[in-house]
Amino acid sequence: MIPFIDLAAQQARIRPQIDAAIAKVLTHGAYVMGPEVAAFETALASFCGAGRALSCANGTDALALPLMAWEVGPSDAVFCPSFTFTATPEVVPWTGATPVFVDIDPITYCLDPDRLEAAIAAVKAEGKLKPRVVIAVDLFGHPADYPAIDEICRRHGLKLIADSAQGFGCTLGGDHPIRWADAVSTSFFPAKPLGCYGDGGAVLTDDATLWERMDSLRIHGKATPADGASAASPHDPKYLNARIGMNSRLDTLQAAILLEKLAVFAEEIAARQVVADRYAEGLAGVVISTPQVAAGGASVWAQYVIEHRNRDGLAAHLRAQEIPTAVYYPVPMHLQAPYAHFPRGAGGLPVSEAKAATVLALPMHPYLGPDVQDHVIAAIRGFDG
Repeated sequence: MIPFIDLAAQQARIRPQIDAAIAKVLTHGAYVMGPEVAAFETALASFCGAGRALSCANGTDALALPLMAWEVGPSDAVFCPSFTFTATPEVVPWTGATPVFVDIDPITYCLDPDRLEAAIAAVKAEGKLKPRVVIAVDLFGHPADYPAIDEICRRHGLKLIADSAQGFGCTLGGDHPIRWADAVSTSFFPAKPLGCYGDGGAVLTDDATLWERMDSLRIHGKATPADGASAASPHDPKYLNARIGMNSRLDTLQAAILLEKLAVFAEEIAARQVVADRYAEGLAGVVISTPQVAAGGASVWAQYVIEHRNRDGLAAHLRAQEIPTAVYYPVPMHLQAPYAHFPRGAGGLPVSEAKAATVLALPMHPYLGPDVQDHVIAAIRGFDG
């Protein structure tokens, strides 16, 4: 079976560096919030030009932390796509706020700014919820239309989170989403373009006050210098709790591994683009569509997602030839039972519902060899269903 994502190939490339990094942590023994955590946060922020990075236990907490820091809560509306992984809307009810589902652009699969504008207007007109935050998702590694979304957010006084769990490293006009977003969240789940060997996440921001508040929240609401209580106390701030927080720290071992993976990340993004270009050339005219990135955008190609009228038949055809595929997302969030009662943007979500029936992800990773990729392309071209 061809690997859908070949993590072993990357590990083989940097295994000596990984082994040395792990050994260093085992030697100094600071397994929680050790020196590699701060070093990784600095390197991560530098990579995308952010003022600060805050690591945490997973990508879901990375979405929740800024909402908690902004004290989003009951009667607040948080606008987000439905065609996404459950983590995106899942964190909103945690705060007591209400997710409002907005349809996607049919080309990029990312949040549609026009639909967002209409959804905000509808919520304001109804008067039951207060618009507070927009979560835009860099789906499949493609950047959302941040200039348009940011303009809408600023005009309506909303905070903007870039959910870059699949898209960390993507750019638009050469700029990372941090240029526009108040916070950028990401995930280091192993299958992500920048993944660790377990769970992990991070939030990037240019707002020092937001960073400090999230730092408190990730460590059980510990007191910060701004809280005042820690300044006059000889005790560890984690025993002086200024707010209700959570336990969401990135393990030192994972930070050490991520430092080594970040060192080759830019090269891997470039390699992913080569794979994407080969797919686009080989599949042109064979499927409904191959992925398109917004003008001036650069994707990190977390997935390579095509559309086919007989998606399930093609998947079965490829499976018979030991070619794995995946379907993202077969049931949009607004159609799933826990989320079905939440508001939907004006006009519904017809694009999200249509894409759920046609999208199919192909093997994609930086180490996908041309011969293997040509085999995948030939198998798709040979499907007559």
